[in-house]
Amino acid sequence: MLRELATFCYRRRRLVVAAWIALLASLILLAQGIGNDYVSAFAVSNTESARAQTLLEQNFRSHAGDSGQLVVDAPGGVEQPRVRERVAQVLTKIRSVPDVSGTTSPYSARGARQIAPGGKVAYAEIQFDRRANEVHEATARRIIDIARVGAGVDGARLELGGRMFVIGSFAGSSEAIGLLAAIVILLIAFGSILAMGLPIFTALFGIGCGFALVALVSNLTVMPEFTTQLAAMLGIGVGIDYALFIVTRYRQGLHDGLDPENATVLAIDTAGRAVLFAGVTVVISLCGLFLIGIDFIRGLGAGSALTVLVTVAASVTFVPAMLGFVGENIDRLHIPGLRRHETVARRSIWFRWSRLLQRHPWRAALAGLAVLITLAVPLLSLRLGFSDTGNDPTSETTRRAYDLLSTGFGPGFNGPLVLAARTPGGAESLEPLAQRLSTTRGVARVGPIVASPNGNAAVIQVIPSTAPQSQRTVDLIAELRSRVIPPEIRGTGATVDVGGITASGADTSHLLATRLPLFIGAVLAFSFVLLLVVFRAALVALKAVIMNLLSIGAAYGVVVAIFQYGWLAGPLGTRGTGPIEPFVPMMLFAIVFGLSMDYEVFLLSRIREEYDRTRDNGLAVADGLAATARVITAAAAIMVMVFASFVLGDRRVIKVFGIGLASAIFLDATLIRIVLVPATMELLGNRNWWFPRRLRWVPRLHVEAAPELEAELLELQREAEREGATS
Repeated sequence: MLRELATFCYRRRRLVVAAWIALLASLILLAQGIGNDYVSAFAVSNTESARAQTLLEQNFRSHAGDSGQLVVDAPGGVEQPRVRERVAQVLTKIRSVPDVSGTTSPYSARGARQIAPGGKVAYAEIQFDRRANEVHEATARRIIDIARVGAGVDGARLELGGRMFVIGSFAGSSEAIGLLAAIVILLIAFGSILAMGLPIFTALFGIGCGFALVALVSNLTVMPEFTTQLAAMLGIGVGIDYALFIVTRYRQGLHDGLDPENATVLAIDTAGRAVLFAGVTVVISLCGLFLIGIDFIRGLGAGSALTVLVTVAASVTFVPAMLGFVGENIDRLHIPGLRRHETVARRSIWFRWSRLLQRHPWRAALAGLAVLITLAVPLLSLRLGFSDTGNDPTSETTRRAYDLLSTGFGPGFNGPLVLAARTPGGAESLEPLAQRLSTTRGVARVGPIVASPNGNAAVIQVIPSTAPQSQRTVDLIAELRSRVIPPEIRGTGATVDVGGITASGADTSHLLATRLPLFIGAVLAFSFVLLLVVFRAALVALKAVIMNLLSIGAAYGVVVAIFQYGWLAGPLGTRGTGPIEPFVPMMLFAIVFGLSMDYEVFLLSRIREEYDRTRDNGLAVADGLAATARVITAAAAIMVMVFASFVLGDRRVIKVFGIGLASAIFLDATLIRIVLVPATMELLGNRNWWFPRRLRWVPRLHVEAAPELEAELLELQREAEREGATS
């Protein structure tokens, strides 16, 4: 099938390239016409905070949604007439915006407590009729524009606070830097501008189609607003890597005497086969996130999987079509001193390196293991949770509003807790609870008891003394639920649930933390079975699983050290410290598993091929490493630079993904593939290839093409040339 596909794409290259251009243009136009519907906050069902939200929706329809704040900062005092007049004008415009159910001015009787001590900071409450994650981006942008226009008052400024106003922007600077780094690495690897350009064009087509698809799918499922940046990160990385493998094999075929068409067929039926395997593995692992059962996790998985899928399709169709245009000119426009030939020699530095490790396998294995374990130590103190807007860049209005509210009212004001109660005995049955709350440690302020119109429910707002992302706030939520509320409502018939955005985040974090081990276990089991059917070697599969676990554990440790401990915060531009978003570990694991499987199969396939030919384990490992190390190193270097470039972005969660993925790929391609794999395979010797007799029924999945494929293509080419000469 792959040979036929390669032949078709090569011979009908104009049609294939035109089809890709038409597809890209159509998807972009469709996405622009329909628009997107990204969300900036998340919620899950079947939790206590979800029950509290349901109670609010049933009994407090005007207050069932989340609220934002219009924050007023006036050094000369918020009571100035011109400030009061401008705030009133802005609130009037905001009330006319869809999804806004009402506003509460700090100058109204109900808003008396909305002016901070000192009178320089105040806020107006903006009540929405839906949750923050359901507020449309267009609505949030319209309110931001209203506030921006209304901020033109001398001596005062207006800012907006609330999760619904956290809107991601696609600046493209990180992507541009990643592409520039990839261009430099490809030039060093290929030494040719044409050879460098093919992987870059493939990545651009892949992420262009991926962006449009992600925007369209955001209208069908809950999708976080940073999904486009994550898709760009993956699209550039895997697009360049996959095309790199194919172009490398194509150049090797040309240098071995094949004509361009047969070299293309060889490249797609060998490297293209590995690309399909690796890409489908990434997609399957990302689709495994659907099993978590949470909407926004499904959205992240769907967006990432679509981008990878489109990139794989471009690699095995667009690349061979472009190779048809390039032909034998692939090495033209070469950079002096950088021209490379795709040949393998036992005198290469990688062959000598492998032989060095094989002379001291225990030292190499223990040293590599020590480094990985040391890097993984911070993982022991991993704390999952949602970071608050205090980590946003100061260029964002939400960050400035956060700082103003923290200064004026205390850090806990940015994440109030909502106690929603069913009160069959009337709202007065909650009076003892309100008194107990006012004396509870960690509570800064308790709002009045607000009864529902039908008298069957009531709400109490509780302001913690600590920030929403603080562990003490999470501890306070747990204490309220277990120790404070139960004794105070016993015998009243009332039920009280703790809700609000902060409590919802704590519940989501707990839910994902309980499902993370199951997800990781399922992925590891899948990888073991996959490697078992590919190599039919039990110890090779088991060793690969263990090493994948070590590399991702070390990457987790790096993430915790930087974003939770605050190490290297200055050089990396990370602001503050906080918990690690609860969806990050499983996303990292799914992505890194699929990407590392590519390197695993690429290296072990060549080692197995050499072992089957020579039956010499040590020589097979050395030859396999010599044949693949340069390509793996170049591919990994591109991935690392692309992922690391996203640290330059503004969003903290994208920085976390960038550091986590870059660290995992770097460790996987260096310590794992170039140190631990050859060292441990030398220690195990022929036992590497042991396969239990009771598993002989397991089918073998051939990822690599038949060894005689190149010789077969050369023979067919010679026959065609002889026939042409005869005729």
